[in-house]
Amino acid sequence: VQLQASGGGLAQAGGSLRISCAVSGGTFGTNVMGWFRQAPGKEREFVAAISWSGRSTAYADAVKGRFFISRDNAKNTMFLQMNVLKPEDTAIYYCAADHYPGREPTKDSNRYNYWGQGTQVTVSS
Repeated sequence: VQLQASGGGLAQAGGSLRISCAVSGGTFGTNVMGWFRQAPGKEREFVAAISWSGRSTAYADAVKGRFFISRDNAKNTMFLQMNVLKPEDTAIYYCAADHYPGREPTKDSNRYNYWGQGTQVTVSS
C-alpha cells in the first residue's frame, strides 16, 4: 500500500492551498488517516487527523479554525484544506495511515504505520 501526497506549492500569507493524499495498492477506508508536517530544523509535528467515517477529527492548536481535513473513501483520497496561511505553516506535509481499523483520530505519530513521501508547502510573507 502506498500513500502519495500532492498539491503543495507556493502561497502568499493569507492565501489558501489544498493538498491531497491518494492511497494505492489497497485501502484505508476503515482506518484513521492524518497529516503531519516538518519544517526545516524542526521535529515532525501533528497537524490533523480524521476517523474512517469522517465524523471525528482532531487538529493541532496551531491550525485549528484555519485547516480542515476531509476524506473521500470511495476515491481512496484524503484532503487538507489550508486557509489563512502563515509563513510558519511552511513545511513538508506528510500523510499517514493507522495500521489498525476503527480507532479514533490521534496526534500520536507512533500510531501511524504508513507514510507518504511528503509535499512541500511554502508560504511567503
